[in-house]
Amino acid sequence: MQKPAPKSGAVIRFLRRSNGAAFFIAPDGRKMGQSVGCVMYRYLLISLFALVLSGCNAKEAADTLYSNGTIHTGLDGEPTVEAVVVTNGRIVFAGSQQGANHYQVTEKINLEGAHLYPGFTDAHAHLYGIGRRETTLNLEGTPSLEALVQRLAAEAKRQTTGAIIGRGWIETGWVEGRFPNRFDLDRAAPGRIVLLRRADGHALVASSKALEASGVGPDTPEVDGGRIERDEEGMPTGMLIDNAMNLVAQLAADLKGDERRPALMMGAKVMNAYGWTGVHNMSVNADDVQLLENMADQGELPLRVYNAVDENVMRLLAKGPRRAGDDRAITRAVKIYADGALGSRGAAMLAPYNDEPETSGLMMRGPEETRTLMARALRDGVQICVHAIGDRANREVLGWMEAAFNDVPVEERRIAKPRWRIEHSQMINPADIPRFAELGVIPSMQPSHAIGDLHFARARVGKDRLKGAYAWHSLIKAGSIVPGGSDAPVERGDPRIEFYAAVSRHDLKGYQGKDWHPEEAVDRVTALKMFTIWPAYASFREDELGTIEPGKRADFTVFADDIMTIPEMDILSTKIVMTVVDGDVVFKAEK
Repeated sequence: MQKPAPKSGAVIRFLRRSNGAAFFIAPDGRKMGQSVGCVMYRYLLISLFALVLSGCNAKEAADTLYSNGTIHTGLDGEPTVEAVVVTNGRIVFAGSQQGANHYQVTEKINLEGAHLYPGFTDAHAHLYGIGRRETTLNLEGTPSLEALVQRLAAEAKRQTTGAIIGRGWIETGWVEGRFPNRFDLDRAAPGRIVLLRRADGHALVASSKALEASGVGPDTPEVDGGRIERDEEGMPTGMLIDNAMNLVAQLAADLKGDERRPALMMGAKVMNAYGWTGVHNMSVNADDVQLLENMADQGELPLRVYNAVDENVMRLLAKGPRRAGDDRAITRAVKIYADGALGSRGAAMLAPYNDEPETSGLMMRGPEETRTLMARALRDGVQICVHAIGDRANREVLGWMEAAFNDVPVEERRIAKPRWRIEHSQMINPADIPRFAELGVIPSMQPSHAIGDLHFARARVGKDRLKGAYAWHSLIKAGSIVPGGSDAPVERGDPRIEFYAAVSRHDLKGYQGKDWHPEEAVDRVTALKMFTIWPAYASFREDELGTIEPGKRADFTVFADDIMTIPEMDILSTKIVMTVVDGDVVFKAEK
């Protein structure tokens, strides 16, 4: 008679007596025979060994494997690896191909020999302005004043009604050797309201109709923190510097609310196509904060955005940092202005300009109002980002920050080390360079400014003051980090140009000129930090961004060539292959 099978869940027990004898107990309590027990014992040992082996060979599930290229980690101890594995937007492995083979991935991305880097972050740009540049009169690269007139005339024929708004001209290389004026605009677009901003955004030229519509004439008083350029008879020429631009601002009819969303999305897509995975978005208004947060929450924002708001909406930060869309959009800083720009002679200098001795530039705010704002920011945990270009402005801002740190002791601050920033830090008296590190103030700089300004800065300030100009290496040597940005749309906003400028300090044609201090260029390892881990630190995100290592977010920038080794000029033309944010491919070049 066949014995019934043991019930489900029955257990065969193995026992060993003190004398060494061993036997098995069947599920029904009977002792099993020695021969059967030995067979069973051997069977269990073999099964256990097989189970251990299968456990060793089991593959962990993951989303994506990137391999067959060079992965640059940004880590000093292990600068390159063969493969990186991503799950749920996070890096779970970075190492050898053999190690990556232990993962069962859903997707394999073959880099085909390309070079993958930590996601490049533009530490200073204007996202809305980048988008608007694509939809208004773009005057970038205008080679002469006459060319500007021709472009404006063509735009006037295309746009037959309404104000003509444009941006991007810069006169320093023009054969005419002067600013445009209202008569130039009137010649191209008679009777039309025309407002054309200089590339740096700190000056504009207005047509006669625009001045008339705004009530700007010979009797218009000067504006605090600004200047109306006038001719010998006291008549406005049409050039308005810094705060004087507010006199005609109402004519620009800037977009409001949801009307701004397409420009923000366009700006994000343009930055993705250049390889940027993130941006520190400067001078942001309340509408854009809300729009970007909504886009992030809805999964429609393809770029990581860190906002520094306009001073007049600092109230948005009263309760601390704002976060949206799994931190795709974060708002925790405020942007204020200390002075103007060097090109329009608005940067505040300690001594007069060499080429216009009657002016030393413009301070756009004073110490008392600024110290009050800074004390409030320390108590609320708000990061301060101050625009300062001239050597006087940088010295004043460092002094204001030091005073604020003394006014508000650490125990009264929401954040003990607030990581405040000076944006641009272009002209610094050498005596002030160590103060940045001593105070813990971050110089946030844009390398492309140096290779553009080299064509006129010597004429503006003389060779002696160039000693502390665009002094990346000196600041780093003194203990600072220097997050790198582009200031787009002031500049093109291409990370290849910024990286090239940082390591070469030559213009795009390879020209440098005399007294431009080549020793202030940085090595390529440092340049990589300027666009990866240092922007992460400057936005309080170094634990999540900036290097390729397990646990960090999967933000990657992929170039066709190795920007760490190729000739400097080749950096400018290497192909941008792919941009990845949180493990999602947001841009991929066509083959």
